[in-house]
Amino acid sequence: MPTVAQHFGTRASAATHARDAEGALRAPVVLMVSGGADSTALLVMACTGALDIADGRGRARIARERLHVLHVNHHLRGAASDGDEAFVRELCERFGLPLCVEHASFDELDGQNLEAAAREVRYAAARRYVRELCAAADCPRSAARILTAHTASDRAETFFMNAIRGAGPAGLSSIPRRRNIIVRPLIDRTHEELCRYLEVADIAWREDESNRDTSYLRNFVRHEVMPLAAERNGNLARTVGTTCEILGDEDAFLSHLAAVAMRSCTRRQEEGLIVLDGARLAAAELVIARRIVRLAVRALDDDARLEMRHVEAVLACVAAGTGSLTLPGGIDARMEFASLALRTAAAREALVAAWLAVPGEMALANEAVLAAEVLRVPAGEDPVAYARTQAGEGRRVACVDAAALGYAEGDLVRLKEAGEGLPAEVRGARLWIDAPAPGDLMCPLGMQGRSKKLSDLLGEEHVPVAERPRVPVVRTAPGGAVVWVAGLRLDDRFKCAPTTRILIKLTLRAL
Repeated sequence: MPTVAQHFGTRASAATHARDAEGALRAPVVLMVSGGADSTALLVMACTGALDIADGRGRARIARERLHVLHVNHHLRGAASDGDEAFVRELCERFGLPLCVEHASFDELDGQNLEAAAREVRYAAARRYVRELCAAADCPRSAARILTAHTASDRAETFFMNAIRGAGPAGLSSIPRRRNIIVRPLIDRTHEELCRYLEVADIAWREDESNRDTSYLRNFVRHEVMPLAAERNGNLARTVGTTCEILGDEDAFLSHLAAVAMRSCTRRQEEGLIVLDGARLAAAELVIARRIVRLAVRALDDDARLEMRHVEAVLACVAAGTGSLTLPGGIDARMEFASLALRTAAAREALVAAWLAVPGEMALANEAVLAAEVLRVPAGEDPVAYARTQAGEGRRVACVDAAALGYAEGDLVRLKEAGEGLPAEVRGARLWIDAPAPGDLMCPLGMQGRSKKLSDLLGEEHVPVAERPRVPVVRTAPGGAVVWVAGLRLDDRFKCAPTTRILIKLTLRAL
């Protein structure tokens, strides 16, 4: 999102930027060259003229030692593909540029669009090449540039393609001038202009016969839609390009607002899980709320492709205050208790399942620690009052009668005296820690021995379904009686009584 000063900056400010960029002038510049007219023109212009590669210098010549060429042979057109590779090799020899050739295979597309798969292969190869070159030049990758030969014609075609498929501002903004280190310095020139440039320079280029096959959407737009639209506007490519610039700038601004709003909405975020404040999301402007949902899903799975219907379904649940659905990539979206929880299928379902030694402590998967210590009730003190004092006012500490767990006075071994207390250890004592299980029952403290389903208790405590597998449950043994739902409720059967002599103090605390 450039400011006015940055967008309409003077040459003096460009010179200032140039001084700031002095240290990056040895960084590699990779030209992606297929052998077609546009990429051939890019190579020639980079060697003989000035280009703006978004490094703060404006239009400037690129030092020849910085230039490198990448050609990807997709092997999709047999001998013609090999002919493209041979042409690019000859071109690089003519201009004295180092060349890297990558070979691609598309035997297993797994349902992916061929054009999209080929694009991913090209950019992956470019990123690898840049990493190698930056390591050799000992310069930061952020200073390098990958130059593609996308033109105003390509941009207009992509605009119409995305409009035909259905797209929002991001899709309709089409091909950006720059995305991170990928820069398109020819984006203001049309394909026809570059062809004329090469003709004047008496430089040949390769033609891809598959570009005439209108069964491909891009070729349909190029040969059928664009000529028809150009009858009404002879400057169509540049006109659409201006629209794309406006849409791109406004899309970037809205994305920034959405990112800020998402941070204020996020209640919890960890590997495979994002919990958003449902009330804040429901109060957000619709255009921002849609983007927040997309940002949250992308943070969990960058490959998940949301359609508008998915986003609208999530927001409908938010507005209703309840509901759930499964999104692309197996992401579970669930709205309950004023929270929207998004969880990946691969996220851990359980908090932990292991023995907790007494005394001892255990790190849990939800960035918490469960600790156990043994205390002897001081002589002359009321055991119930002493337990209340130890537990305090909060619910993150519970005191359990050791005898109720089956540990008798004779099982205790005194360790040492420390001040007024007499810390002790229960020989072999341990408690089982795991997550809530279907059918779990307990007798919550205060219900005079009446039982309740653990799922009902969690519902009454407004614990979202997505959060429940991460609630620590303390048991007597695997599958045994529930002693304490950590941080929520102690079981009445294990509370301290007037006859309690030894108690086990359980504490749930953050790491």
